[in-house]
Amino acid sequence: MTAIELAAIASAAVPGLNVTAFGPEPDDTADFCSALLVDSDKRRWRVRSPRHAEASTRLETERQVLRAFPPAIRAELPFLLPTVAGTVRQGELTTFVYSHIAGRAATVDELATGSTAMALEIGAAIAAIHDLPHDLVTTYDLPSYTANEFRQRKLNELDQSATTGKIPPALLRRWEHAMEDVALWRFNACVVHGDLHEDNILLDGDQVTAVIGWTDLRVGDPADDFAWLVAVNDSTFVDSVMAAYAAARNETPDPHLLRRAALSAEFALAQWLVKGYAADSARMVEDAETMLRTLEADIAEHGGQPISVEATVVPAASAAPVNPAAPAHAAPLKQAGPASAAAAAKAGPAKAVPAKQADPASPVTSAVPVVAPAAVEKPSESAAENTGGSGADADGSAGETEPSSSADAASADETGEAETTEPADADAGSATEPATASLKVIPLHK
Repeated sequence: MTAIELAAIASAAVPGLNVTAFGPEPDDTADFCSALLVDSDKRRWRVRSPRHAEASTRLETERQVLRAFPPAIRAELPFLLPTVAGTVRQGELTTFVYSHIAGRAATVDELATGSTAMALEIGAAIAAIHDLPHDLVTTYDLPSYTANEFRQRKLNELDQSATTGKIPPALLRRWEHAMEDVALWRFNACVVHGDLHEDNILLDGDQVTAVIGWTDLRVGDPADDFAWLVAVNDSTFVDSVMAAYAAARNETPDPHLLRRAALSAEFALAQWLVKGYAADSARMVEDAETMLRTLEADIAEHGGQPISVEATVVPAASAAPVNPAAPAHAAPLKQAGPASAAAAAKAGPAKAVPAKQADPASPVTSAVPVVAPAAVEKPSESAAENTGGSGADADGSAGETEPSSSADAASADETGEAETTEPADADAGSATEPATASLKVIPLHK
């Protein structure tokens, strides 16, 4: 679906919306078509249209999640939440229009050169999410896992991916060893965003203005919200994020959080492969196979991010000789590692980023990307567990303007949103959006 089609849908969803400019917006393009709109009053709006029924269910879940945030919690968050301004149902799919919040998403490269103040903002924002009350999730029957349940779920997903026969044996051994390492999975489960990556964190200068994309909220492993961070090739930035996160949390983070984040980033490729087979998409399968081979080669050449607490047993035939004179020391927590799971959450061709060896003369404290798959969607929690969806509400009201503060967002959410029904368009999802994010001014004719 093109940006101009999304603009027309938004005009139907929000009474009185007069779109004067529009352009495509980055999103999980395997599942959604998105656009940024500007109206005659210079206000901005975001439109997300699902490509299939599962994606539509995720958007319904997000609306349910956003309504679950009471005004008191919204006011305490250090960032704004999106507000649904209106919806349009087309057959089995529902398109959502959100009042846009100031700020823009930064790329991983931009974050790598970002300021310490930006890193502190991001760390504090993630901590605020992880300190949310559990009943925000459990009350609405969203997925909830203990540490052991989450580890077992990962093992089941590994078994499922192994049945494809496309996972390199070295990666299967690496992941299985990490998932069976019980010491690695000793963490306190908390509320996690579930789809956190650079595109879902909006920035205005160094300030985090909003966190969007709440389709996969759950109780689970906090490491999943840091998988994107291992692609940031700057130790100072990563250290600042983690320091701010630890300082802002109500409890001390577990020491193996970034190891599991690296595992999550790698394993997202296997999850994408399984999703490709489920969708019968040859392109998705081919992309996943390419990225898996690249990851295998980079780990073989550079060693990769250490993800297990216990030492990996190396087969005798390939074991390197040990120098008895060399002192034994533990592997650092963060070394060269895989790219973010966020990169595996956006659809498009694979992109390989060469891994870099750590400089032995200086302490290494950040994760360096090995594979940065661009534009690949990770399977959603709601799809995996069939628990994240919710029906659409029947009530509706006029569209809302953009909130200017957390308190405004809280009060705006209470007013609800308009909902419209239109016939399904069989060709609506077939068009491919241009890769540019520039706005295009169009005349509107009545």
